[in-house]
Amino acid sequence: MKAVVLERHGGPEVLALKTVADPAPPPGWVGVQVRACALNHLDLWARRGMPGVKFPLPLILGNDIAGVVREVGAGVDWVKPGDEVVMAPGFGCGHCEACLGGDDNLCRRYAILGSALNGGYAERVVAPAANCLPKPARLTWPEAASLPLVFLTAWHMLVHRARLRPGEDVLVLAAGSGVGIAAIQIAKLFGARVIAAASTQSKLEQARALGADEVVNYAECDFAAEVRRLTDKKGVEVVVEHTGKDTWGKSILAAARGGRVVTCGATSGYDAATDLRHVFSRQIQLLGSYMGRKASLHEIFRWVERGRLKPVVDRVLPLERAREAHAALERREAFGKVVLEPEG
Repeated sequence: MKAVVLERHGGPEVLALKTVADPAPPPGWVGVQVRACALNHLDLWARRGMPGVKFPLPLILGNDIAGVVREVGAGVDWVKPGDEVVMAPGFGCGHCEACLGGDDNLCRRYAILGSALNGGYAERVVAPAANCLPKPARLTWPEAASLPLVFLTAWHMLVHRARLRPGEDVLVLAAGSGVGIAAIQIAKLFGARVIAAASTQSKLEQARALGADEVVNYAECDFAAEVRRLTDKKGVEVVVEHTGKDTWGKSILAAARGGRVVTCGATSGYDAATDLRHVFSRQIQLLGSYMGRKASLHEIFRWVERGRLKPVVDRVLPLERAREAHAALERREAFGKVVLEPEG
C-alpha cells in the first residue's frame, strides 16, 4: 500500500510517500481502508521531534481516521467488513484501574494512533476494534475524520475538567484551530456566552458564524484587557487555553476570581511563566487536560447526528501532498481542519 512515512525528524521535507507492507489486524483489531485522515498539531510535534519524547521511527502519522472496515481480527464480532467507521484516536491498556473506571486517557500505557503506532497517512491502517464508532451518516468522509481528536479534547476540557455551567462566560483562544472550533460549539451547547479570540478578521468572522457572542483580535489588542471590558471587569469563568507561552500570562489575567484556566497544549511553547500572585490571590484554578474519555465520543456523535455540533474542514488534499498540508498547518493558514485523502 501507499503511505507517507516519517523516518527522521525535521521539516515537512522529511515526509516521504512510499510503498510499504499492507498491515494485517491481530486478534481484537480491525483493518480499515482509509477514506480520510485529518491533521492535528500532534502530527507536527511528532514530525519535528519533542524533547523527552521518543517516537517509534519509521512512523506513519495521522491520528484522526475515517474509513471502511475491510477485515477483522480474531474475536471481533461488533464490527464487520463493509462498516463505515470513525476511529477513536486514543486507547489504554483496557485492564488497569483507570481504564476500567472509564478514564482510559489516564492510563499509564495510553497511546494515540499516528504517534505511538502507525496511523492514517496511508491507504490502510490497523487499529483496536474497540475504537471503531459508526460514521455519522450526515457527514462526508473529510468531515467525519475531522471529528474525533479535537471534539473529544474540547469536550473533556469544558465538560469534565472545567465543569462548565450554563450562563458562564468562556474565552476560547485560537478560535480558528480544531480545538477552538469545537470549544465554541460545545460551550454554546451548554448555554455559555463565548468570547472567541483569533489573529485575523477572517477567522473572527467565521467564529461568529459558529456561534461566538463576542470576538477579540489578539494580534491587535491586549486580549485580557478587552475580555475584562466585555465582562464589565469581571473576567471569564473559563479560559480554553492551548496556545501556551505566548498567551498564558494574559489567559490568567482574563480569568474571573475563582475562574478556571484549562489547558490541553502549548503550540507556541511550553515554558510559559506564571505569576503566582494572580493564581492564589484570585483563587484561579489551573487545570490540565489531555485527550478525553473514549466513551465521550458516543455522546459527541449523538449531538453531531442532531446537527448541534459540526466539524469544519478548511481544505482536502491528496495523500501525496502531505508536506503541503503540514506547511499550511504550521503557517496557521487554516480555519478548521486540513485533511488528507488517499486515492480511491
